Amino acid sequence: METIRIERQGPVAQVVLCRPDIRNAFNDRMIKELREAFAELGEDSTLRVVVLTGEGKAFCAGADLNWMRRVVEYTYEENLEDSLHLANLMREIYDFPRPVVGRINGPAIGGGTGLVAVCDITVTVDTAVFAFSEVKLGLVPACISPYVLKRLGERYGREYFLTGERLSAQRALECGLVNRVATADELDQVVQGYVDQLLTSGPDALATCKRMVQAVGDQSLDEAGPFTADMIARLRMGEEGQEGMAAFLQRRKPSWVPKGDD
Repeated sequence: METIRIERQGPVAQVVLCRPDIRNAFNDRMIKELREAFAELGEDSTLRVVVLTGEGKAFCAGADLNWMRRVVEYTYEENLEDSLHLANLMREIYDFPRPVVGRINGPAIGGGTGLVAVCDITVTVDTAVFAFSEVKLGLVPACISPYVLKRLGERYGREYFLTGERLSAQRALECGLVNRVATADELDQVVQGYVDQLLTSGPDALATCKRMVQAVGDQSLDEAGPFTADMIARLRMGEEGQEGMAAFLQRRKPSWVPKGDD
């Protein structure tokens, strides 16, 4: 791959945006390679966690200017096809069956904030800034909006989508865009802390938990009751649930916990 890199350490994969000379701005090639990477990783049964980050001093500066120059000349059909690839990428990361931890190592602008929003857990360096700057170009944060609004809600979505104002790391934390803020020296330690916690949880339970969080918020109470009851009943009867309950009753660690974990 030309625009991203996958680094693997045991059950953890790190997907790195690697166009540091242009602040990891994305283009059609990066979108394609990210989709291919997550599709491939999704088929790997030994994978437990993905960390998404950027190389260099930025996480993702949004759209690549050279790509935008080409987009200016696109027909409606070409624009629609191009935009659907980005929309599909956001959905595929959001629906990814393993936890995705965002290691936000620097600024995330425009579409880069969409990549932040589709992560399950995000840790940002305290010097990062965030912005939904599309309106400054006569555009809107269209393909990323479903996921950003799930994090920010309509109140902050209206404010920051309409103004294009830059958010500090602390403000992003207060709004709910990110989960934690860390100094540059602390960033890897905080990210690793989340990874370690996730590795002590049942892989099937984590995948089911992601589906539950996504589904229940849009269901009525009448729908949610049977849905969640069926979910827990199936987990209790499953191999992983049986192992987890047995380990609890026998006061031992379940089989999926890494050896040597305290």
